Amino acid sequence: MVNIPIARPAIGQEEISAVTAVLESGMLASGDKVIELETKFADYCGATYGVAINNGTAALHAALLAADIGHGDEVIVPSFSFIATASAVLMCGAKPIFCDVNDQTYTIDTGQLEERVTPRTRAVIGVHLFGQPFDVQGVQKVCELHNLKLIEDAAQAHGALYNGSKVGSFGHFGCFSFYATKNMITGEGGMVTTSEKAYAERLRLIINHGQSEKYVHTRLGYNYRMTDMAAALGIVQLKKLEKFNLRRRKNADFYNANLSVKGLVTPVVAPGMHHVYHQYVIRLTDEFPMKRDAFIDYLKSKGIGSAVHYPIPIHRQPVFGLTNYPDPCPVSTQLSSSVLSLPVHPLLDQKELAFICDTINRVK
Repeated sequence: MVNIPIARPAIGQEEISAVTAVLESGMLASGDKVIELETKFADYCGATYGVAINNGTAALHAALLAADIGHGDEVIVPSFSFIATASAVLMCGAKPIFCDVNDQTYTIDTGQLEERVTPRTRAVIGVHLFGQPFDVQGVQKVCELHNLKLIEDAAQAHGALYNGSKVGSFGHFGCFSFYATKNMITGEGGMVTTSEKAYAERLRLIINHGQSEKYVHTRLGYNYRMTDMAAALGIVQLKKLEKFNLRRRKNADFYNANLSVKGLVTPVVAPGMHHVYHQYVIRLTDEFPMKRDAFIDYLKSKGIGSAVHYPIPIHRQPVFGLTNYPDPCPVSTQLSSSVLSLPVHPLLDQKELAFICDTINRVK
């Protein structure tokens, strides 16, 4: 029986040896390996500072706190993303304001963005969704006009390029996740990049109990530290990231060239964008021969994994209390009912890719 999962971590002996070396050293908490990963990842992104953290949600939360976002403030977020993009705003006591997304790229709609700005708006979180950067210049213009902080949610876009520069280098903060299915991983983990020294110093206080020196706590902080075990894994993964991303792009190119079912829309890559395909997301229109749930079952019966990212747009999640109001983000709502992610991870081989395309092209 064929078994092609939607994701598969690419872990080799080098990663195992790196983690084993940390275990044997006895330095298991945050130490030299964390500092090394911070330095190398910031350099990779083109940022001045990197602050390692224990997961991507904590990265967003810490960045918002470092930007002085708090009670009474509003932060504009795209309505089509993972919930952490918006829940991190709630964690600060602030209010997420939902902006719809572009119906081609699925990233924040800059044409609608300025309409969402109010006197209480303090920041915008732009999401580089599925591995494709958002329209950075378009968002920057609005942020500069209204003196707003720009936070890049780059949890799915390690190594993606916007007009030749890496994501994580444009905003006041860049927030990354190293979760087990990302383009590079530490199991759980993340990073905040910034080029402002004051922000980096503030982040280090926030992630370590607000501690300016041992047992001296100058602000409310959290235990958001990364371990040396996770960092050791990340250092090896970072060395392989470009190779992993190239493999993902080649897999996506194969799909683009070989999927040929009417009503199946392959990803649209906007000009100036270097997509790194954390997910390969297709959209099924009314012309597609199957309903999405039936298609998912069909793929499963053939041993092909798939996933829906995301079945409920964030603004419709019950936690935000907007479910009974007129829909402010119709594109996001429509996408949630029509998108589907196919396997694109770097461990796929040519035979598996061909099998997936052949299986899909047989749909009638």
